[in-house]
Amino acid sequence: MEQSPEQGPHLDIELNEEVAEGIYSNLAIITNSPSEFVIDFIKIMPGIPKARVKSRIILTPQHAKRLVKALAENVQKYEQMHGKIKDVDPPIPMNFGGPIAQA
Repeated sequence: MEQSPEQGPHLDIELNEEVAEGIYSNLAIITNSPSEFVIDFIKIMPGIPKARVKSRIILTPQHAKRLVKALAENVQKYEQMHGKIKDVDPPIPMNFGGPIAQA
């Protein structure tokens, strides 16, 4: 890590093409132990009763708290620019209103 007197430490972060594409998730499940927080990002598809964890992130409690703070700040900035985000907490639909899968 380099450090410049005016800006403090400098960190180069690399983002490869595969990771840059991102992974869509419409559900996150968070669990914790005394030493870590685990966030499983899941994609639920309409009409399919089984879902898969697409990505798992494991954080220390300190990093989890910083993530909460950073996410709250970004939501606030988003709402200032684009308006209030509707706060809905519907039950997780298993079929998204589409046909129910049959074997």
